[in-house]
Amino acid sequence: MSSASFGSARPGESTPAISDAHRGPTGVLEIPQRFLMGPGPANADPRILAAQSLPLLGHMHPPFLKIMDEVQQGLRYLFQTGSKYTLCASGTGHSGMEMAIANLLEPGEKIVVGNNGIWGTRVCDMAERFGAEVINLQTPAGTSFSLEALTRAIEEHKPAVLFLCQGESSTGVHQSLAGVGDVCRKNGTLLLVDTVCSLGGVPLYADEWQVDAIYSGSQKCLSAPPGAAPLMFGERAWAKLKNRKTKVRSYYLDLNLVGNYWGWDAPAPRAYHHTGMTSMWYAMREALAIVAEEGLDAMWARHEAVHKQLWEGLRSMGLEPFVEDPKDRLMTVNTIKVPEGVDWAAVCKNAMDKYSVEIAGGLGPTAGKIWRVGLMGYNARPANVELVLAAFRDGLVQQGFLTN
Repeated sequence: MSSASFGSARPGESTPAISDAHRGPTGVLEIPQRFLMGPGPANADPRILAAQSLPLLGHMHPPFLKIMDEVQQGLRYLFQTGSKYTLCASGTGHSGMEMAIANLLEPGEKIVVGNNGIWGTRVCDMAERFGAEVINLQTPAGTSFSLEALTRAIEEHKPAVLFLCQGESSTGVHQSLAGVGDVCRKNGTLLLVDTVCSLGGVPLYADEWQVDAIYSGSQKCLSAPPGAAPLMFGERAWAKLKNRKTKVRSYYLDLNLVGNYWGWDAPAPRAYHHTGMTSMWYAMREALAIVAEEGLDAMWARHEAVHKQLWEGLRSMGLEPFVEDPKDRLMTVNTIKVPEGVDWAAVCKNAMDKYSVEIAGGLGPTAGKIWRVGLMGYNARPANVELVLAAFRDGLVQQGFLTN
């Protein structure tokens, strides 16, 4: 205990001795080095981390607003859209998910959720919380939805929104978007796509594929820390928002307000909504500059090359993909069947303890059945793949699945 006597205390307020029972922490923070080769977050590019150490600016200062404008420009390239309605939600990918649901759906409206993993399940839960009528369209874990199945659901239910996850990180499935946007437009439905673990790693053409709304995350293929959710609304999504009959139920995520702060209402002046995430937007500006410098074609090709390298090595050990149809396999989060008699958790523990490599187990419908290896952004490099393969080989030898 230390004594206290403060002249700033208001009349009548007591000033007891300060308690040191929970004082701390003290000293300089130390973090162990890890190779984050699971489904995310991935290791951040050092250039991006360095950008976060730059001096803070005020969240309405012109130099900071210019950085926000550059982020929007970079997102247009990344999403392959000409839409002016791009920004980053202040939060992780879940904030982008909730922002999209909160703004696109009104109470009583229908949403068809393409649910083939944990993210479809989360959207069902979230949409219900906002009062929507949820049609939970399911397919077994490890499979994708056919255009025919999606068309039937859209034509039967005539939903306000169709949700699909381009890259389902809990199962390793890559959902095709071919033809889906056209079907949605013919039926007055908005197409909302989750790209949290796929954006920057696999092809995406928002305008060409007629995608109305997209959200993503900063911490995977974009090589930035968690904390930003890239988001895009097309003209149809923007019109839906502006013609709502009810207020958006979340003040913090209301794109009428957040969008204005990002300049969506230009030439109308920007207004303060919440304190912009200054250092995080520095990181996103730098991440998007790295994307532009490499080019999307080269970036997509790099992810495909390491995906093929990984599977060449895994197959040589007798390991098999969880996703049976090759066209449905996601390149950024690879899912591997756990062989009979192998302790999946022991392999993960050995990889971390001996190699400082994170290999993840399953999630949701795949828990205990698979391993997940992320090859995303800064980590999508041949040397990292070789390290992952060495960790797998060692762990499988220890369990007698492989011999030296």
